[in-house]
Amino acid sequence: MAINSKMKKINLKNILKKTFNKKSSKKVVTKPKKNIKQKVKANKLKKIKTIKKIKNNLKIKKKENTKTDIKSQNLKITKINDAKPEIKKVKIQETEKKLFKVKDYVVYPKHGVGQITEFKKIGIGGINVEAYILKFEKDKANGMIPVNKQSHLRPLATINQINKCVSILKSKPKIKRSMWSRRAQEYEAKISSGKIYELAEVVRDLNKGDDMMIDQSYSERQLFEKAYDRLLNEFQIVLGINLEDTQKKLDKALKRNLEAQAKKIVEQKESVSEEPSQIKQ
Repeated sequence: MAINSKMKKINLKNILKKTFNKKSSKKVVTKPKKNIKQKVKANKLKKIKTIKKIKNNLKIKKKENTKTDIKSQNLKITKINDAKPEIKKVKIQETEKKLFKVKDYVVYPKHGVGQITEFKKIGIGGINVEAYILKFEKDKANGMIPVNKQSHLRPLATINQINKCVSILKSKPKIKRSMWSRRAQEYEAKISSGKIYELAEVVRDLNKGDDMMIDQSYSERQLFEKAYDRLLNEFQIVLGINLEDTQKKLDKALKRNLEAQAKKIVEQKESVSEEPSQIKQ
């Protein structure tokens, strides 16, 4: 019995040692606690560093973008310069067959009747151009028209066309009820077209007879005189008569200055009748 009690005491001692040894071996590792102020400072430093990094990245990106923009602009400029149109040097301009001869009368729409005085080859900007030289007696001016643009010219009217113009002048005027500015543009377009029938229409519509100076405005009178003079010149050359006779023919068709014409006729008759009586004496 005494042995058993001793054994129990030994076992208890061993068990207690073992247990205490295990607890001592499992020491709790405690981390040193940081101060709160240090933590706050560390967080602030981290934030400042991140902001600096972001700013640097943005600056780098801006520089890269500007470089790319400059490169793209340079590329565009080079492309534009590369895509220049090829300029072909033409030594001789394309020509056409001459429809008119020297000393021919032609109608140039912007200036009226003119006479071809010469046919020249003129150098313009290193290009040889064949051209008609026109003389406008009324304006006392010369003009030049290339042969390849002779379609702008037209020959003088025929006698049948002049007779038709006279019938147009005798007909009733056709005046539109629109504003004068619009009508003036239409009349100007007809005059600059160079067509003889349209000229006759303008003269007919703007004719006011003997009361022209009273009823017509300045712009109306200008347009009328412009169209009248062009028609008169063409009539004179085609009919081959004096300026006074052609003017009488036009005025008779338009019923203008009839009283003045009648006085002239009477004066001419009186002068003719007086001459033989003086010879008899």
